[in-house]
Amino acid sequence: MESGATADCPSLPWRAWSNTTMWGVAGLCRAFLSTLNNAKVHGFEEFTELLDSRQDVSQRSKGLITVSNHISVMDDPLIWGLLPVRFWNKRWSFGSHDICFQGRPLSLFFTMGQVLPTHRLAHSQFGGLGQPAITQAIRLLSKGPIPLDHHRAAPERQHYSLQNVCIDPFSDLSIAYTTNEEDSHMAPSAFACNSHSWVHIFPEGKIHQAPRKTMRYFKWGIARLILEASECPDVVPMWIEGFDQIMHESREFPRFLPRVGKEVNVTFGSKVDTEATFGDMRSRWQKLKSKVEAADPQSRDLPMGVLSEELLNNKEAVELRKEVTMKIRNLVLDVRRSRGLPDEDPKEGLVETWLEEGAGREGHMKDDSWIRDI
Repeated sequence: MESGATADCPSLPWRAWSNTTMWGVAGLCRAFLSTLNNAKVHGFEEFTELLDSRQDVSQRSKGLITVSNHISVMDDPLIWGLLPVRFWNKRWSFGSHDICFQGRPLSLFFTMGQVLPTHRLAHSQFGGLGQPAITQAIRLLSKGPIPLDHHRAAPERQHYSLQNVCIDPFSDLSIAYTTNEEDSHMAPSAFACNSHSWVHIFPEGKIHQAPRKTMRYFKWGIARLILEASECPDVVPMWIEGFDQIMHESREFPRFLPRVGKEVNVTFGSKVDTEATFGDMRSRWQKLKSKVEAADPQSRDLPMGVLSEELLNNKEAVELRKEVTMKIRNLVLDVRRSRGLPDEDPKEGLVETWLEEGAGREGHMKDDSWIRDI
């Protein structure tokens, strides 16, 4: 645990470095988009009102998930540079472990940028639905740990050691976690200040640049976030356009430089009625979880965000995740439709469609799209 951290939040130096990183990067993105490109935001007021209502952590009653298509290596952080400064240090996201967390400098940079190290199953045996990044995201979206010093008189408030970081619902939660038994990362969900956080996710899991602006199938990790957070998070679907022209996968030398003079659009959909949309699915998940735990009492003792093999692989659980994931994908398609784009071929959302391209393939596809695994 870093010096000066409390049960409420990380240390002041840690917060300062993180805020500097996020504000600095977002500021560069704002300058790049506003001066060298033509950027437009749709649904801006409704989304910023939602973010404003979440500013006081003590008033937040649920987490927030934003979800969108993924069309370039620069989608995150470019899109967040379009938001007001006060929101630049709010979102958490996922980043590929083998790209973003190789070596201390990169690992520090992305950690300070509130990125969770994620293993890709095609590249690592530590990937998949049960990995620690998903666990951390579920906890970030939930009501966080109750600091031990909240149960003491105010004059006795002190810094606490690792074993006293938190009480229920994360009673065995450590201040640090590992993703592969070799690395070590600070667990952001161990701090009360991160209760009911905002997590952004690109469920396609890969960059997909298609001439018809279609999407790949969505991976099931998004379903775990919806089903397993302590309270169903708010969900805001998004649709982004034009960032693929800034960093297209077909670009030639100099590849590392983003292109300028492009038109980009970010469209925020309306906040989803989560009870109407996901209430029944969450209820079915709880019933299934109770059923499995009754048959295997040891699985009841697992901490939040950690599942037994049975709950990870149970056929009913798998089908439920598929259902939630398709529902989320359809919500993003609704925002896409609002941009005047024609409906996709329903086959675009099926895993089987993409398997025909060849598992693990990257680059130029036969449908003239470009795919990059990142």
